[in-house]
Amino acid sequence: MVTAADPGETRSSVWLVTRSTTSGRRRTEAPSGLDRERITAATVRLLDSDGLARFSMRRLAAGLGVTAMSLYWYVDTKHDLLELALDRALGELALPAGCRGPAETGWQDGLKDLARAYRRVLAAHPWVAPLSSAYPNIGPQARAFDAALQRLMDATGLVGATRTGAHLAVRQFLHGCGDAVRRTPEGDFCLALDVLIAGIEAKAAP
Repeated sequence: MVTAADPGETRSSVWLVTRSTTSGRRRTEAPSGLDRERITAATVRLLDSDGLARFSMRRLAAGLGVTAMSLYWYVDTKHDLLELALDRALGELALPAGCRGPAETGWQDGLKDLARAYRRVLAAHPWVAPLSSAYPNIGPQARAFDAALQRLMDATGLVGATRTGAHLAVRQFLHGCGDAVRRTPEGDFCLALDVLIAGIEAKAAP
């Protein structure tokens, strides 16, 4: 199982490391027919079908019809590839209109749309929840999600510690539903979301 950090291990995020791909050796000797996008897409499919616990570079390579060492032309570690897969899955989030114009639709509807979309991603990809806890979530799709949530929180009118607390409550609610998303009926999820929104509304009331 992937953990946030194994004992004694120092791990950097794939999004913080600049990887050279300009050397003559990489251009001439890299395996043909592969690229990072294709490998990442195959990783998502393998995680969906086999689960996180059974994922390995060897199994991924076999599915692509290449050797495991071929994958390391495009990523330095398995953790890099899992981070890439995580951000690709988050890219399936259809950011609701309320995230782009909360004044028009109301932040409440925007937050409901965003939360339901996030729940659908967790349901479709059960491995997203544990990876979200293990990795820093700073890829472009994760940042787009965070920016959308920030705009919705801005639209509540809350400020200072109250806004910080509301933002934290929303994030904990979304991430906390990961393990139980397949066991919790959507109606129950929506009811809990309504309660959370009502609490924020009470704090935002004049």
